[in-house]
Amino acid sequence: MKEQKSTRTPAQKKAERRWRGGSAVMSPVTSKTPVTFGILAVTVVAYVIAMIPDLAVNEHLGYFAFLVGQEPWRLLTVSLTHASIFHIGFNMLALWMIGRSLEPVIGTWRFLALYLISTIGGSAAVSLLAPMTFVVGASGAIFGLMGALVVIARRLGTDITSMLVILGINFAYGLIAGGISWQAHLGGVVAGAIVGIIYYTTRERSKRTLQILLLVATTAVLVFLAFIPVLRLAAVFG
Repeated sequence: MKEQKSTRTPAQKKAERRWRGGSAVMSPVTSKTPVTFGILAVTVVAYVIAMIPDLAVNEHLGYFAFLVGQEPWRLLTVSLTHASIFHIGFNMLALWMIGRSLEPVIGTWRFLALYLISTIGGSAAVSLLAPMTFVVGASGAIFGLMGALVVIARRLGTDITSMLVILGINFAYGLIAGGISWQAHLGGVVAGAIVGIIYYTTRERSKRTLQILLLVATTAVLVFLAFIPVLRLAAVFG
């Protein structure tokens, strides 16, 4: 993104001014990334605690579609669970790399909302496509950040070819390699892209209420999708 900034065309500069000028609250007012480092710190602490065998943290916080009716927190807490040091290492590295570029642009609270909605999106996709699978990891959220970054960068006129290549490689690896939930990746990237579109199209201050309503509606739809296996089970035994 730094290289793209130094070689921006007049059209790209105009697009970026339109983003920043359209809404003061959407402008990057600081280079700090409190949410990025906050999520990173909480996730690492959760991983350290999960190393205590008797606590069974992953079992209580990981995602399983048929448990979400009784334990809805799993929709989000799945992002705090990881299977290995390499698993959390790669996810947190991606979070840091994307977050330091994206959070200052869209704002702290919007970045947090994006991360959470992308997590729910990943959980919803697992419910629909692999309801019998127990899932751990923040990959859904990370792919959601990628999806939003691609959308926003494209809207600003930035060349996103390299981003798409990286996204494609990561998604393909999830399909090929065993033990990786490509469903969570798919749900996360779709949810993140939707949030990215919402952010860009409602970036003006006058559209703040609309932005919130669209985010709430998106979250509600994703939660409903995540509950479909539970609703089906209830209908069968109801």
